[in-house]
Amino acid sequence: MQRNSKSDHPSAKRGPIVLIGMMGVGKSTVGRRLAARLGLHFVDADEEIEKAAGMTITEMFERYGESYFRDGERRVIARLMDGEPKVIATGGGAFMQEETRELILEHATAIWLDADVDTLVDRVSRREGRPLLKGKDPRVVLTELAAIRNPVYALAPIHVKSAAAPHDVAVDNILEQLGPWQ
Repeated sequence: MQRNSKSDHPSAKRGPIVLIGMMGVGKSTVGRRLAARLGLHFVDADEEIEKAAGMTITEMFERYGESYFRDGERRVIARLMDGEPKVIATGGGAFMQEETRELILEHATAIWLDADVDTLVDRVSRREGRPLLKGKDPRVVLTELAAIRNPVYALAPIHVKSAAAPHDVAVDNILEQLGPWQ
């Protein structure tokens, strides 16, 4: 775990805490636990997108394509950036969208939750409904996505590794990095 030296100390921002990272890294699970420990509300951006669209993410991808989904994702995340302290888990591709990334970096404390590909493959195999993996080898897809996304995720001011350990270990590491935010 390390703090990105290019950014100000995140404790200066008392708005949302936004978890970013690859699918399967545990953003939702860690986010729920982090929110509980901080006494904050938890929001899963993917669930909010599904509510707003009246359909699942898989259905959005199948019916309208990824660009339609990303547009809805951008609008929902912009709505969630209301300045209120909360913990938000985003989808893996949200931070890759420039407008969404700038919004998160300006109005929230972004935390890159990171894991190695073996851990990600193990975790994504436990849950269906990941459109980017449909009909594909998860190891190949995750390796390719990590090569593209990790340099962008590295723009987050906080970087925490999530290993094949209880999610509370990642929560403890995040709390240590947040320091005086609490």
